[in-house]
Amino acid sequence: MLRIPHALLSPAGCGLPATGGSPMRRILLMLAALALMFATLPAALPLDAASLAPLPRATATLTAHGETRACEGVWLTDLAAASGLPAGQAVSGSALSILIRAEAADGYRVVFTLAELDRKLGNRPVLIADRCDGKPMAAGDGPLRLVVPGEARAARSVRQLVALRVEQLR
Repeated sequence: MLRIPHALLSPAGCGLPATGGSPMRRILLMLAALALMFATLPAALPLDAASLAPLPRATATLTAHGETRACEGVWLTDLAAASGLPAGQAVSGSALSILIRAEAADGYRVVFTLAELDRKLGNRPVLIADRCDGKPMAAGDGPLRLVVPGEARAARSVRQLVALRVEQLR
């Protein structure tokens, strides 16, 4: 028999506000938050060609080191959702503490929260690019690179992307 700690049965224990909304809505949100808490998140998002191929293609502009390039790839949010991470209305409660850590071949790492990537919360688009200016990535940049349009510096546009790790803050 599954025993749920009493603290989790309160809205605050599920990462929800203690007030607001109808009682039924609060119960449904608590159940969704509990389901997420007990769900198993993937340890990493797949970066192989077979996992990226079925996702919709997108474009974004990369400006780095004084150069502007037109890049193509798939949105990180689409890969995250296809890999089983919460998306849309499910990005609430404890899902707000999910991080995606991007790692480069040289050990460089940056972090994105699921909330900042969500189109209705942070709306920060991040492209996993495999082509720029109509050509596959050069060895020094690819084979995959993150493109984060709209940031004043390209510090999170990770070159030579090798892993996207998933973590949840506890």
